[in-house]
Amino acid sequence: MSHHVAVVEDEPDIAELVALQFQKAGFQVQTYLQARPFLASLKRSIPNLVILDLMLPDSDGLEICKYLKKTPAFSSVPVIMLTARNNEGDKVLGLELGADDYLTKPFSPRELVARARAVLRRVEHRLEPRALRLGSGFVLDPEKHEVEVRGRRVKLTATEFRILAFLASRPGRVFSRDQILDHLWKGEKIVVDRTVDVHIRNIRRKLGEAARMLQNIRGVGYKIEE
Repeated sequence: MSHHVAVVEDEPDIAELVALQFQKAGFQVQTYLQARPFLASLKRSIPNLVILDLMLPDSDGLEICKYLKKTPAFSSVPVIMLTARNNEGDKVLGLELGADDYLTKPFSPRELVARARAVLRRVEHRLEPRALRLGSGFVLDPEKHEVEVRGRRVKLTATEFRILAFLASRPGRVFSRDQILDHLWKGEKIVVDRTVDVHIRNIRRKLGEAARMLQNIRGVGYKIEE
């Protein structure tokens, strides 16, 4: 069964080019030249992946990404940002809002498809179905893709969950940023170097009181300590 990709891009030529490349690669594609029709479509069906331009005529792409990642029904849908904005600040902000990758214009349509495949592999990678219990009331369930802290459900993006599950699988062990990146992307380091730090920051914020378990070992990496 092919994946359904939503391309939200206001330039018709670029939208058509991207759609054609994905269709050649075996994907089902729907294009949207504005944000409103795309958001309306989510009531009918949820795509497997969103290619999102940041500079849309009726909305800011960053706000669309923020909405998707904060809405439970869509939070696990990966988002690749496609934009003419190429400064580091925008990239970091996009990642902080939950984007899974960020590609600047001009770009190679073939590279975009390759990145999309990599993102989908990361999201679909199955973790061992064994609940991990650490500390006081911290439970991570890979099968249900859920995290609870003292009975409170913690809503994480797919990438955030995989980072936390990776660290929690070996309590006390310190993992370097490169090891975390390699686990997530299998050697395909296709995002900016600060990706891990950004995701860790988001995880800590969402964990609340349990954030103290997620420790930064300066100059080395990260670990979870009960």
